[in-house]
Amino acid sequence: MAAFRDIEEVSQGLLSLLGANRAESQQRRLLGRHEQLVERLLEAQDSGEQRLREILAAEEDVARSLLDAKERAHRGGAELQQLDAELRRAAAEDAGLQASLLQLSQELQELKETEAELKRQEREVDEDVTVTIPAAVYVAQLYRRSSKIEWDYECEPGAIKGIHHGPSVAQPIHLDGTQLSKKFISDYLWSLVDTSW
Repeated sequence: MAAFRDIEEVSQGLLSLLGANRAESQQRRLLGRHEQLVERLLEAQDSGEQRLREILAAEEDVARSLLDAKERAHRGGAELQQLDAELRRAAAEDAGLQASLLQLSQELQELKETEAELKRQEREVDEDVTVTIPAAVYVAQLYRRSSKIEWDYECEPGAIKGIHHGPSVAQPIHLDGTQLSKKFISDYLWSLVDTSW
């Protein structure tokens, strides 16, 4: 703006000089100054336009950077929410796994205790069997010799089968334990035993 005023002043000075018939040298000097001012004005205008373009480009870059930063912040916030949700899910799963692990360790401890108890009982049974088997075998052999009954242990449940080897002939035994009373079965079997010694 100041350059336009300078040009206007120079132009008015030129006109006043021409109108007043001043010396030719002053006219040349003023014309030279006028040309310098026009050149400076054009340079200033070019420089101003260049600076304006640079400022607009810088503003555009800043605006683009700001939009990018906002977009990144938005994406980061969404990712943070997603990670927070995943962390909560993982914490819940971890708590469930910890509870399952505790329950499994308790069950394992109970199984170990049960196994130890079974081994102890097995040892006791083994000790009892080694003592009682000979006695049980002796009683079974004594019963077989005195009753002379050979039992069928593979018959169906509820049935009583075997063979009584009597004094003269072998007689099959076939009783239905579901139809007959225990007293009757016992009396019948004792009736087969030979009482003559």
